[in-house]
Amino acid sequence: MQRAQRAIDNPALAVAIRAGNELGKPVLVFFCLLSRHPAANLRHYAFMLEGLEDTVERLRRMRIGFAIRASGGASPLRAFARLCAEARPALVVTDENPLGRSNRWRVAAARTVEVPLLSVDADVIVPSALLGREHYAARTIRPRILAELDRFLQPVHTPAVRVAWRTPAGLRTLAASTQLLDELKLDRSVGVASGFRGGSGEAIRRMRRFIRDGLRSYTQTRNCPELDGTSGLSPYLHFGHLGPHTLALAVREADAPHAIRDAFLEQLIVRRELAINFVRFNPNYDRLEAGEPWALATLKRHARDRRPHLYSAAQLERAETHDPLWNAAQTQMAVSGWMHGYLRMYWAKKILEWSPTPAAAYEAAVHLNDKYELDGRDPNGYAGIAWAIAGKHDRAWGPERPIYGLVRYMSYASTSRKFDSRRYIAGWAHR
Repeated sequence: MQRAQRAIDNPALAVAIRAGNELGKPVLVFFCLLSRHPAANLRHYAFMLEGLEDTVERLRRMRIGFAIRASGGASPLRAFARLCAEARPALVVTDENPLGRSNRWRVAAARTVEVPLLSVDADVIVPSALLGREHYAARTIRPRILAELDRFLQPVHTPAVRVAWRTPAGLRTLAASTQLLDELKLDRSVGVASGFRGGSGEAIRRMRRFIRDGLRSYTQTRNCPELDGTSGLSPYLHFGHLGPHTLALAVREADAPHAIRDAFLEQLIVRRELAINFVRFNPNYDRLEAGEPWALATLKRHARDRRPHLYSAAQLERAETHDPLWNAAQTQMAVSGWMHGYLRMYWAKKILEWSPTPAAAYEAAVHLNDKYELDGRDPNGYAGIAWAIAGKHDRAWGPERPIYGLVRYMSYASTSRKFDSRRYIAGWAHR
């Protein structure tokens, strides 16, 4: 278990159970906790371990084993190999993760064991492999996804386990608990996000509350950061505490106008899976080179343009700019672990405007997003930064402007008119 950290509606777990039942074997879930993750911090680990506590209890009731071990280095392969030597599996099933490091781990894991390793895409509705290549816009990927939707947007059937797991003598493991936080060598400069608690149970409660209280007004309030009409479920989707099938089916059956349900499902399925497609097929997803050729060309032409404001990475991180809206957005992210999606676009575009080069802007945006957002290190975040700075999934916009060239421009004045920016700024001005 890596990305799909849940016991409910988990296609990878369902495959493992079916295989175990066919083979007359019990099922053991293994999770490797990286004690020195190069990007994660206390905020991410606290949320993740809260989710794992929930998952372990659900697995126990399903008669499935769970083993968690800490890896002292940046790779889980040694811990995985030791676990396999002790548990002697007949078959290994893993959930796919499109991020480069995780994908390399999965390939190496297949070479580590002498039994078959099956990889299941448990993070999407339509398996990414079926799309075949990187798609360049929602308009190109949408027909491919919609053509497969009836086939794949179905409830995830999880069979009952026929053979219960019994922990053999000598198989050591850790308790999946937030108490582990004291033992890990983590970056503790970023505090726990108090407004969020991890776990499938909490994710489902939030989902039901949104469908009951927020879905009907979704199209009117989703772009209003001061009201936050979004579902707020992206951290749960990122860590896999909530599966996309669960959310999509719940929204599809909700008591809300058809157009509103379609608008939400467009974001959850088409736009989210476009981002996953981008990360899966574009190895430069976290660098400027991921941008569209026309955007890279226009940014290069304007690379020497005078910047009216230049801020260091440290000034950006401390929200020390002349722009109160940007400062409020950065503060919201740093304090709460969350930034409204509409402001994420403005936030990244201003980093482009205030950085010495587009490459430096891209690097700064990725660093801040991955450090502070609970849903950092996620395809949606990388695709959003690539859209804002490097024209990904967008088109050229005229007239040509300084610094931006033909990349879509957003100003403080135009952005502030779209919602009650004064109210939003006041809410985060003195945090």
